[in-house]
Amino acid sequence: MTDREYLALLYSHLPFGPKRVNLLISYFGNAKKAWNANEKKLIEVGIANKSVSEFFKYKESIKEKGYFENLLRLGIKFVTINDSDYPENLRGLDGAPLVLYLRGNLKKSDVNSIAIVGSRKMTSYGREVAYKFASELASVGVTIISGLALGIDAVAHKAALDAGGRCIAVIASGLDRITPVSNYSLAKEIVKSGGAIVSELPLGVEIWRSSFPIRNRIVAGLSKGVLVVEGAEKSGTLLTASSAGDQGKQVFAIPGPITSPMSVAPNYLIKNGAKMVTGTNEILEELDLLLRVDSEEIEKVLPTNKKEAELLVLLENEPLHLDELARISGLEVSRISASLTVMELKGMVKNIGNGIYKKIS
Repeated sequence: MTDREYLALLYSHLPFGPKRVNLLISYFGNAKKAWNANEKKLIEVGIANKSVSEFFKYKESIKEKGYFENLLRLGIKFVTINDSDYPENLRGLDGAPLVLYLRGNLKKSDVNSIAIVGSRKMTSYGREVAYKFASELASVGVTIISGLALGIDAVAHKAALDAGGRCIAVIASGLDRITPVSNYSLAKEIVKSGGAIVSELPLGVEIWRSSFPIRNRIVAGLSKGVLVVEGAEKSGTLLTASSAGDQGKQVFAIPGPITSPMSVAPNYLIKNGAKMVTGTNEILEELDLLLRVDSEEIEKVLPTNKKEAELLVLLENEPLHLDELARISGLEVSRISASLTVMELKGMVKNIGNGIYKKIS
């Protein structure tokens, strides 16, 4: 077996965690030697007798070659922090996962990514805003990261797919147990579209309470910044935002109605230093992502389509508001908004303020 396989085995013993595994590798020289070390040596490193005993019980329970045969059978790959295709945004983070499991594929372009998170019990406002931001960002080549949960997470993933973009879902269980089950079809669609389902947790691990903070720190870590759409006063959304802040990532929040319980989290974050945003361009400019998306490349990936052609015809004679374009065309406001954002980057139209667009000659 290779040393990266021994690293995966060592890291699959959950009580160790990234810091202890790094300590063992530093002491023994490599993951293989750490995995095969005897009890006396492990105690010398400073690991408690009880922890050493638990580790050896774990080693007896796992079939080393069988573990990797199961991964292969299930179509699950793994990437280690020593591999060249390890996500760039995670490198250098304190406590970065040493091993990630994935279905699908990661890409170098995923360095340009935004996490979109929010409440499972979303409002209609939250649904509309999450779809708008996810679809517009995905349309210009930004990878959308979220947690595959019900509510805002699922809407963000679906919007990215509808826009023909990339998304990555991070789950709080092993990849042999896609959760929640109700989003299994969405997970398959993400992989089929070229995206990925990711987890730090090894095969066989089910969701438990402490697995969500583990998941949330990876959602934040994979991204350049985190966008909070909705969330209650005591919400996992705030944990993700907190992880982003701890990692030095930019936190964005969309303001919501003060009468809505689901607006408490984003409004609280805005009061405490998060950047309030009302449009995707504010996120792109803040993170300098506009400079990373070349206009010529946008033309190649997103050529003018029938929807864009129809919008150009409507704007031929006079500037029109987004709502008016939706009324005339019969298309959803969120989809028109996504198209207009791409068209603006292509230099086809211009937002002259308050949601009013004009055609650029």
